[in-house]
Amino acid sequence: MFRRSLGWWTLFAIIYAAVGSAIYFSLAVIADHALGLTPAVYLLAGVFFVLAAMTYVEGASMHQDRGGATVFARYAFNELVSFVAGWAVLLDYIILIAVTSFTATNYLAAFWSPVGRGTTELVVAIALIASVAAGTIRGWSPRRAGRIAVLVMADIAVQLLVIVVGLATFFDWHTLVDPIDLGQSPEWNQVVFALGIATVVYIGLESASGLAGEVRISRRGLKRLVSSATVTVMVGYVGIAVVALTAMPVTNGRTALARDYLEAPMLGIAAAFPQHWLATTLKYVLAALGSLTLYAAAQSAMLGLSRLAYSLALNRQIPTGLGRLHPRRSTPYVLITIAALVAIALVVPLDLDFLVGIFAFGALIGLTIAHLSIVVLRFREPNRPRPYKMPGNVRLPAGELPLPAVAGVLLGVLAWAGVVATHAGARYAGFAWLAGGLILYVVYRRSTGTSLTRRVVVPERALRRELRDRRHEAEYGSILVPITGTSLDDDIMQTAGRLAAEEDEDTTFETSGSTVEAIWIFELPMSLPIDAALPEDQLKRARAALARAKAVGEEYEGVHVATATVRARRRGAAIVEEARRRGVQAIVMAAEEPTRQRGGSLLGGLGGARENFVGEATKYVLSKARSQVILTAPPAGDAADPGAPYAEPLPDDGLARGDGARRRARETPR
Repeated sequence: MFRRSLGWWTLFAIIYAAVGSAIYFSLAVIADHALGLTPAVYLLAGVFFVLAAMTYVEGASMHQDRGGATVFARYAFNELVSFVAGWAVLLDYIILIAVTSFTATNYLAAFWSPVGRGTTELVVAIALIASVAAGTIRGWSPRRAGRIAVLVMADIAVQLLVIVVGLATFFDWHTLVDPIDLGQSPEWNQVVFALGIATVVYIGLESASGLAGEVRISRRGLKRLVSSATVTVMVGYVGIAVVALTAMPVTNGRTALARDYLEAPMLGIAAAFPQHWLATTLKYVLAALGSLTLYAAAQSAMLGLSRLAYSLALNRQIPTGLGRLHPRRSTPYVLITIAALVAIALVVPLDLDFLVGIFAFGALIGLTIAHLSIVVLRFREPNRPRPYKMPGNVRLPAGELPLPAVAGVLLGVLAWAGVVATHAGARYAGFAWLAGGLILYVVYRRSTGTSLTRRVVVPERALRRELRDRRHEAEYGSILVPITGTSLDDDIMQTAGRLAAEEDEDTTFETSGSTVEAIWIFELPMSLPIDAALPEDQLKRARAALARAKAVGEEYEGVHVATATVRARRRGAAIVEEARRRGVQAIVMAAEEPTRQRGGSLLGGLGGARENFVGEATKYVLSKARSQVILTAPPAGDAADPGAPYAEPLPDDGLARGDGARRRARETPR
């Protein structure tokens, strides 16, 4: 299960806030390009959404980190690919904030016409963006989620009403299909571009995936989330498109929907009803719901942006200063403010067609990388628990191939290529954004001496500091410590604590501490499934050892100890994989008892001597780990078997620390 308190309905509401808003601003733009094929374009967009929903739910259920596609790419590929996905989605969030805020003014104009034109329109749009930014800086609350859920229910109900009444009033098959002349009206390149725009429906999944780790959903709830979102998108988008194109049919290669209601297409549908009372009622109802839904979509986009910014800054993919957290609200207020200013700049000369074209460029990059990541993770992490697993899999010798994700990759690549080929604005502006991001990434990583592809995590407190002096940072930002359940655990935690602590007494700055990740590895034989139930005594022993490790490690100034349990087939492989997955800078672990019977070799002895002192797990880590490996072992004759219980009772009257440790450690850097 996911953790904490938010359920599937909350996630659905957040997804729909972005998905439902898209019909309010994209319908006329798509109809202007796809003409009579607009319903078919939305149907294909629904297929895109189904595939994306399965990919995002599976990925977010596996890795419950903030960030969506950028997180999936991190575990499937490396930090560079992860950044490309995140940077593309970051652009989409900013554009979505600008477009939804501007379009909301055109729906508000139904109540007071000056809001929809001139200076008043610009001022109101800027005020909406500022309000969204301020609300996001204040932080997300369950009460806000509840308000969005109520709005979603009302919006779905009204859209269904419009579909039912609209089909009964306007539907005529010949009116819909007769103007279609494939390849001429519309032209194929226009259809391809319209399909790219329609991928806006997926961005709500990015926003919701940013809440991974803050929800509690059962397997049934995850399936319900996918199915409910799919049905809503398919019925709502296709139904509204059919009503719109029959109420305002294509004539001479144009539709009144795009000509007269480009910025508020749902008001055009309302105006088309012949009954005055119905047209007037729907006008005000749709204007109210449209403006509120668009505002909620801007909030959802800014929420997704803030979670993504936090993830990028935490993983040193953007400068730490951009990801700075608010001292009281713990939100990335610097990047939120910058995003709001960029969105305002986009509103001033707003060209809806241009912006949605750039949006399609970024959306399709992020979506394609997300699908490809899920395919790769099926083979890279075949045994990792998946609370939700998409259907339609083909079993291969190396693992299972998820056909929906493969289809998503192929469709995403084709759609992206079509957008690049048919829309000059998306091509030039999109590549310029991507190039600028890559330059920022490379310069920042090189300036900090960080690899372009390896994961490096900074502690969260580094994003909270107002002042910073790099000379006083901890030597290691993150350290992995596999706990063995022996009395040697104190030694390895003390070694990790000394490496992680900040002990420069000359500085008056608040400095960033380091994170020590203490893990307990349950080795399960091949005869048992990886998610087999564990004996209660083993669980109690693991909890006690991790609690002890946390207490010892946090005796050191500025050190935070995070604990976790890991299931694996082989201890050594599990340590290497967890170090890679968590992006640690060092591994501190206990070497086995120094007897020649164990075999192996201890690296780093005097003069480079190699002796048969360590066992298979340690040998594996030393040979395979990309991080620095530091071995801590007791003197010969004073060791405990790493697989055995504690050799002596742990003291209750204080913790050993520093030079007063009960055992002398030998540190062997790799």
